[in-house]
Amino acid sequence: MFKCKAVKCVPPSVPLQSIEVELEVRDHVATVVSTLKYQNKEDKPVEAVFVFPLPGDAAVCHFSAVIGQKEIVAEVKEKQEAREEYDDALSSGQQAFLLEESEQSPDIFSMKVGGLAPGESASIRLEYVTELAVQADDGLRFCLPAVLNPRYQPQGRNTSQHLLPECKPHMFGVYCDSMLSADVCAVCGWSSSVRRKCEFVVELQVKLAAGHKFDRDVELVIYYKDAHQPTAVVEAGQTSAETGTLMGDPVVMVSLYPEFPQSVMSSVASCGEFVFLLDRSGSMDCSTSNSREQETRISSARDTLLLLLKSLPMGCYFNIYSFGSSYEHIFPQSVEYSEKSMEEALKKVKGMEADLGGTEILEPLKHIYSQRCIPSQPRQLFVFTDGEVGNTKEVLDVVKKNSGSHRCFSFGIGEGASSALINGLAKEGGGHAQFITGTDRMQPKVIQSLRFALQPAVEDISVTWGLPKGLSVTVLSPPITSIFQGQRSLIYGQLTGQVAASSEATEGSVTVKYSLAGRPSQNQLHFSLKPAEDTGLTVHRLAARTLIRSLEMEDRDEMGETDGGIKEKVVQLSVQSGVSSSFTAFIAVNKDNNETIQGPLVRRDIPVASECHFSKFLLKIRKDHAKIFVELCVEEVETPQQTPRDPLLQLVSLQKASGCWILDPDLAAALGKTSEEVEKSKPAMVTSEVWATILALIWLHGFKMDAKEEWELLAMKAASWLCAQNGRNLIHKC
Repeated sequence: MFKCKAVKCVPPSVPLQSIEVELEVRDHVATVVSTLKYQNKEDKPVEAVFVFPLPGDAAVCHFSAVIGQKEIVAEVKEKQEAREEYDDALSSGQQAFLLEESEQSPDIFSMKVGGLAPGESASIRLEYVTELAVQADDGLRFCLPAVLNPRYQPQGRNTSQHLLPECKPHMFGVYCDSMLSADVCAVCGWSSSVRRKCEFVVELQVKLAAGHKFDRDVELVIYYKDAHQPTAVVEAGQTSAETGTLMGDPVVMVSLYPEFPQSVMSSVASCGEFVFLLDRSGSMDCSTSNSREQETRISSARDTLLLLLKSLPMGCYFNIYSFGSSYEHIFPQSVEYSEKSMEEALKKVKGMEADLGGTEILEPLKHIYSQRCIPSQPRQLFVFTDGEVGNTKEVLDVVKKNSGSHRCFSFGIGEGASSALINGLAKEGGGHAQFITGTDRMQPKVIQSLRFALQPAVEDISVTWGLPKGLSVTVLSPPITSIFQGQRSLIYGQLTGQVAASSEATEGSVTVKYSLAGRPSQNQLHFSLKPAEDTGLTVHRLAARTLIRSLEMEDRDEMGETDGGIKEKVVQLSVQSGVSSSFTAFIAVNKDNNETIQGPLVRRDIPVASECHFSKFLLKIRKDHAKIFVELCVEEVETPQQTPRDPLLQLVSLQKASGCWILDPDLAAALGKTSEEVEKSKPAMVTSEVWATILALIWLHGFKMDAKEEWELLAMKAASWLCAQNGRNLIHKC
């Protein structure tokens, strides 16, 4: 278990005075409880409106208000019904509280606190559960969204008043105090320009310098010792719920981590159509960490495209799109990868700036999907964006519609990138999502995804269950469409029926079968049917959220072709489980208040919290049996000024598409040598290209092993080129 507490202070003139956040992590699931304290210091009654971000896959499952000594627990109702009840309550002089999810994007919520009398205080409690995403380095990432950037709405489209007001980025602050009783080998947290990783820590304390401003998301990454250990948790149904319903029956959550043979993992495909889609909207000119001195998002993306283009295999096809209010593409259609096409693309990439206006990603996606796929060249789409779009659901619908023709790898750049968009693109496109924030380098994360893309696609995926007689399972998760080495696959299932009294079976099993590189493979997990203790209804709520999201997507797919039956199912499931949806909202009305609120309400939108300063970010991790204490103080440091171009990128930029380097003054400069020094040492029987390539590889292995994940693919291409030149024998002669 992992718990932490966060506190935010707000200027006294604002109705929202503070926010406290408590976090608990069990395995790969986080439970987050936020307490928002309001106080009306004006002489008129107010309505406070707060629009804020949450993780896109969060299951919001509790909303309540405490006024004085009375707690009012909200109910989930159909959204329009909840809105009308809220308006009616305010019209009658009653206090009311409304929480609803945006209809455009599931990672934006709006909270209204209406009817707060002069001098009165209210404490609002919001709870949600969410799965922790698995990073490329096997860490589990928790993100407390602190920044809500304005979402760009495409021209000519209606903007819902319930989506997001035009505002500057909104920020949270955090105080964290946490305990953990699990087999954790490392915890990582970062803030500002400082990042610290403490390995094998049993207790950790992190403090920020006084006056720190939380202008970025708060992130924690947890590294478990056995990160790839498959698990299954069975959770008992709610005793008050009817048997046969989702909440009344037991639910199992299965977490699988397929392991592929090393022979497959070490192979790299030499084919594929790689389409890169780059955001060039104005917001991409910001830094990834909201610091003016940091490298901008667009410059980091340019460097990343350089690495990607140099790492592509000969024989593949590629194209580069960029978008803003309009979109551009370097080639009319994907072209074969060669020295000429690579150099032409790099020349245009070098001139790309964040100068295309808004963030209209839908039209370039449609254009990409309209292009015919190239036979025997599987399409791989890489999307780079800061995720500030307002039509998230429409974008995801298009990706899902075309999921059979490609895999989509998405990258959220900078603070406030929409988790609903970035995770949704990868989920619907059968790919993998990555987030680049703070001092993260984009390049290693993108190259990791390129490795995934170059792996053989897993095909013919099927899931079978082995359960005792009398017990059956209804799978609540969408079918698994993609599997990657080391990446988690989650399956939720509703267990119905009962094991025969005469049966001694206490276990079930789940088997995932698939074809990899033409060979049948499978992973099987046996699990106990005994319900876990102290899980509450966490698994049920996550299962409900998963089923709700699937039904919402199905509803949009069949828009105009149904009689609203799917919406009714979503509303029924949302009300039954107490989990929010795009069709429902939480509503609470203080009907016992004997004093009617007099006079018209003054609306107060919660403003940007950029003037709030915080003195502490405290994180403690403890194992019950351990006695070691480690304290780590993280002070604010001045961000260094922009440095000259990275020597690694300078060397990479000189590599040819075939994988070789040319022996010239530019290469010598990149190696830190003179032309005379590199040419004088060349053996007579070795060509200049072979010698240049050998020197480049020696430099990479000698000076850049800390960045090996960034250059390993292009080094493999260089080694293959050397072998084709009989370079292996030449190396021995050298």
